[in-house]
Amino acid sequence: MPKPQIESRKLKIAVIFGGRSTEHRVSCVSASCIIKNLDKTKYDIVAVGITYQGDWLPYSGPASNIPGDKWVEEAYRENDFTPAAGHNSLDLALAVIQQCDCIFPVLHGYNGEDGTVQGLFELLGIPYVGCGVFASACGMDKAFAKVQFGKAGLPQVDYIVAYKDVAERDPGAYVREVEARFGFPCFVKPAGCGSSVGVGKAMSAEELPAALSESLKYDKKALIEPYVECREIECGVIGNSDPSAFSPGEVRSTVTYFYDYDSKYVDGMNECIIPAAVPPEALERIKALAVKAFKAIDGAGLSRVDFFYKPDGTVLLNEINTLPGFTEQSMYPKLAISDGVSYSELLDRLIALAFERHDADKRCFR
Repeated sequence: MPKPQIESRKLKIAVIFGGRSTEHRVSCVSASCIIKNLDKTKYDIVAVGITYQGDWLPYSGPASNIPGDKWVEEAYRENDFTPAAGHNSLDLALAVIQQCDCIFPVLHGYNGEDGTVQGLFELLGIPYVGCGVFASACGMDKAFAKVQFGKAGLPQVDYIVAYKDVAERDPGAYVREVEARFGFPCFVKPAGCGSSVGVGKAMSAEELPAALSESLKYDKKALIEPYVECREIECGVIGNSDPSAFSPGEVRSTVTYFYDYDSKYVDGMNECIIPAAVPPEALERIKALAVKAFKAIDGAGLSRVDFFYKPDGTVLLNEINTLPGFTEQSMYPKLAISDGVSYSELLDRLIALAFERHDADKRCFR
């Protein structure tokens, strides 16, 4: 793993947060934690927030004002920017981002970890933390990621891809398919959302249309998967061409039948057990599968890979998150800390990996 670059001056890091996705709130909390933990002796930090409306605004106020969007009004004043005036806020942001040495995108979901903003960073030619365009797009689309994982021979839960237009045209179409494939209960989740947004459980055929309708509010397609009696295990991966995995951890929600948005980020009603309470050989298998999943989508920098661990010891891949949460409650930094890597050191390593990948890409395109 590369060591952080040693410079004669401090590196200027652009921390980009917010966004228009349903995970805007998580992004803001993550960004506040990252800014707090970046070593100020090594980095000058430039914060750029994206509002729910899509305005990109440089922000120089306290990081403590980022959660809850307390930063927004101050950023509009700071930039003397009025949306109604018809100016392009992206120009404001690019003017400061292009002066930075590295970008740390703390963006989740739509236009954040789906490859779109990564494409912008590629065009700017600035090193950035995390996966590239293809890996980000693939990881964000759970249906497509399952195809990649299947081709790589990774063990997965059975699934059905449900499309919004089909569900609206024939509400019973997927009921019939579920009954024929794996029955009830089953879970439904949007193909392109994270943080358990839009996830629901259908106990019967009568409940499936409503659960599917809820998930399809967030995306044009959804995944339907059979209920699996299991424990939820999460594994953090770090690296570029030679990635490694942190010791896996187990998540136990104390209030719901699955690890939902509120138990992750609002109520804090979950228990993290690190390392996961499974046999040592299972831990090693999960780590190996996490690295294999990361490589299957051509991952870079970091990802969190989630698994189901069944009572008989079977391990099944659930999904990959190419830009996992970085809040105080988030699993990825907790996994690193449990393996002896402090939050600040983790950020150093991720920034170093961004430079390593950028330099490797430049050598390829000479």
